[in-house]
Amino acid sequence: MIKSLKKIKQDIVSPPKVGEIVEGQIVARGKSALFVDLGAKGVGVIRGREFLQAKDMLKNLAPEDTLVVKITDLEDEEGYREISLLKASQEMAWEKLAAAKEQGEVIEVTVKGANKGGLLCTVENIQAFLPASQLSPENYPKVEGADPSKIAQELQKLIGKKLKIKIFDLSPAEKKLILSEKAIKKEAAEEELTTYKVSDVVDGIISGVTSFGAFLKFGQNLEGLIRSQEMPEPSENSPSLNLKIGQAIKAKIIEIASGRVYFSLKDLSS
Repeated sequence: MIKSLKKIKQDIVSPPKVGEIVEGQIVARGKSALFVDLGAKGVGVIRGREFLQAKDMLKNLAPEDTLVVKITDLEDEEGYREISLLKASQEMAWEKLAAAKEQGEVIEVTVKGANKGGLLCTVENIQAFLPASQLSPENYPKVEGADPSKIAQELQKLIGKKLKIKIFDLSPAEKKLILSEKAIKKEAAEEELTTYKVSDVVDGIISGVTSFGAFLKFGQNLEGLIRSQEMPEPSENSPSLNLKIGQAIKAKIIEIASGRVYFSLKDLSS
């Protein structure tokens, strides 16, 4: 009872403000309007465009159900507070996403679409973008000559796939939400990479072949590049390496720089 009285007192001394997030109870609904009792802050109404935009969220609500809304206008022509369920939901979603970013939370998303720059996803009903540069090595499109149309084709293959990501960057004001898949494996990869050094010969699997070289997966979480100039020239004994995706080979680490690993196939002797 004491807490209830304290809350009533706070409501009285804190008049409703535009932009305020409040909780209320549905008291009535019509074909195109929903009325919500906001306690000491009055009665709010969701109607017009706000009602249409939130119709999927409102369709299963009934009188006496509670919901959280945002006050968008203090008084309409009939004296009601104008409120928005959608804007309240979005604001709380952005707050939840900001907390997830700060805590480094891992989130699972489903790829909804793709373009030549990356993947389109939805997190907490917020549109998000996963740049191709933030994909993990296994999902990164390794395309001959980095042709944008071919990259887009490869990215299209990921539509419908579930990916584990972290929040890379966000800006509610700009409605910008950027995701990263490779950030999840980055820490594990950095730790694993400390177990390797230049001149080590490793066993790996070819994961991509391009005009500038071939990508080699090795260890548990690592991938490196064999530049084309680090491949032996064709000879009578070996007219062509003919590297193929999935091929198992040995390669020598010749450089480790900024978390990137570069290999050579020219001289595998340590």
